[in-house]
Amino acid sequence: MKHQINPDLQRERDNCSFDIAELTTIIDGSPEKTKERKEREECFLVSLSEGPSTAVPEEYLSHREKYERGLHSSCYIFKQIRKWQEEGKMNINNYRYVIGGILSSSLVRDGSVFGLHYIMFMPAIINLGSEEQHQTWLKRAWTCSIIGTFAQTELGHGTFIRGLETTATYDPETKEFVLNTPTLTSYKWWPGGLGHTSNHCIVVAQLHTGGKCHGIHSFIVQIRDEDTHMPLPGVKIGNIGAKLGLNAVDNGYLALDHVRIPRMNMLMRHAQVMEDGTYVKSRNSKLNYGAMMFVRVVIVFDMLNYLTKAVTIATRYSAVRRQCQVKEGEPEVQILDYMTQQHKLFIGISAAHALRISANRLWDTLNEVSDQIEQGNLERLPELHALACCLKAISTADTAALVERCRLACGGHGYMLSSNLPLTYGLVTAACTYEGENTVLLLQTARFLMKTWQHIDTAKTTPTIEYLKITSDPNYVNKWEKSVQGIIRGFQVVAMRKTSKSFEMMKTRMMSGLSQADAWNMTSVQLVAAAEAHCRAVMLQAYHEATVAEAAAASPQLGPVLLQLLELYAAYWALEKTSDLLQYTPITGDDITELQIWYEELLTKIRPNAVGLVDAFDIRDDILQSTLGAYDGRVYERLFEEAQKAPLNAEPVNQSFHQYLKPFMQGKL
Repeated sequence: MKHQINPDLQRERDNCSFDIAELTTIIDGSPEKTKERKEREECFLVSLSEGPSTAVPEEYLSHREKYERGLHSSCYIFKQIRKWQEEGKMNINNYRYVIGGILSSSLVRDGSVFGLHYIMFMPAIINLGSEEQHQTWLKRAWTCSIIGTFAQTELGHGTFIRGLETTATYDPETKEFVLNTPTLTSYKWWPGGLGHTSNHCIVVAQLHTGGKCHGIHSFIVQIRDEDTHMPLPGVKIGNIGAKLGLNAVDNGYLALDHVRIPRMNMLMRHAQVMEDGTYVKSRNSKLNYGAMMFVRVVIVFDMLNYLTKAVTIATRYSAVRRQCQVKEGEPEVQILDYMTQQHKLFIGISAAHALRISANRLWDTLNEVSDQIEQGNLERLPELHALACCLKAISTADTAALVERCRLACGGHGYMLSSNLPLTYGLVTAACTYEGENTVLLLQTARFLMKTWQHIDTAKTTPTIEYLKITSDPNYVNKWEKSVQGIIRGFQVVAMRKTSKSFEMMKTRMMSGLSQADAWNMTSVQLVAAAEAHCRAVMLQAYHEATVAEAAAASPQLGPVLLQLLELYAAYWALEKTSDLLQYTPITGDDITELQIWYEELLTKIRPNAVGLVDAFDIRDDILQSTLGAYDGRVYERLFEEAQKAPLNAEPVNQSFHQYLKPFMQGKL
């Protein structure tokens, strides 16, 4: 049933200066991709509707019920993949589109139990498995005749992979590996889908052969019987309990008591163990991290999807909500007219485009470098690793902060779970720690920067760090200019100076007698700052290059709006990082005042198109799932309708009145 659209929201759309559908096409990549996305969403939503009715809102379910509903929903959604397979529309070579099209659309509100199956279990087999192992495992995984997950993190060990305690000891007599978790801290902890869903698992463990440890390697381990789903002998397994978010994802724990697996269950594309126990080393240990780099790309795309949801909800609500009189005798104004509200929201809209472009660039770089690796060229592998690390860290941290801004921008109603903002915040803030805690990842990027800086004068620079050589040239003119290009140059100088300063500080401390490890620890705060500065310079440069091209190809109505969003993003971050700019560039106090005025002018220019800009993200109501952000703007009606679904409202007098409240009031308790 269609309802009349809120008149304030309709007026916003009527006054939009550009064709919203044109921007949607740019966001999707082409008219064909927009059409494919819409058809894909429709297919999955139809599949989801075929399941049993779910009248009780998810927020009123128990932890167990959330998992069971999430599993039910995932099965109905992912059965569509099997249908496409049968029709020849999808195969193992294009499964990556499944990642972007199904998991990232967040049709399952609190995450999917199949997430790690697709974004880690299968990619790990593809990246780390031999051709023989591809034949053995990929078809079964692709058709979901087995369900897998990826168990790396341990109860006592997170991102320090070299410290993992789980062991895989080769027995040449039986040609088997013996998997063991010798201590409580070695129990695998956190893998999605591990608790009660998966029957197979890739276990990351310390490889031992002939009495020698060869470091971490990956092993395919069956953990449950495929028919009964009971845990296999030697396997202790379960769910880790309720969390801030992702309670449908079935995060689990795993303990292995001398569990034996065949020799060929070790993923052997890059390193092998021969039948007699001879170990053949990988030509580059970083090749083992291919699956991790892939999942970090997926995470950046995920952040884009969650951020577009949040800004859509908060912007539409801000157009409907009226609060206070600016002038006496006049109606209450839309809160979207307050510049403080625009300051909270518009950076989220522009950041979504920055994330879209950065995610696409990272995806292209991943594919490009992967092709080079296949040809034996590992030159850009360190750059890709560093880029994936810092983009994952910055995208998740920024998105968490921006989603919380959106929630706060909706006032008290944003606190309601039915707004979908608290749940969205729970999902994005989790990403700040999973698949690499952000500080640790930034230190990984910093390590790459230090190695690069050490040979900056002679090294062949790769695309994302070319600016380091340019800005460090003695003839480089370090000047300030109030423009996007000027801000990019300023950020590049900041990143170069922070990198240089960190390197010199490390060097000074080592010369004073500190070990390299101690010098690194003492300098780590500066190193993290250098890595963040590097990432922001890279993101801003990519956003600028892509937006200029998109604006040039867009209509005369849309092009200027795209450039306004770019300028807003640049001005916002310049104002956020004024201390860095003051320290390392010639910017002055007067320049900062001009920046502030420019930023405020951009907010005013973007204001008439704000609703059109979020409408262009084209998120269906049944995917947005928000009382505050629906397309028709019936905010108050939806809030009241949702309140009636609360189990506490099922009866006029709750039984606890007679049990507790009445005796208490009568002094009988």
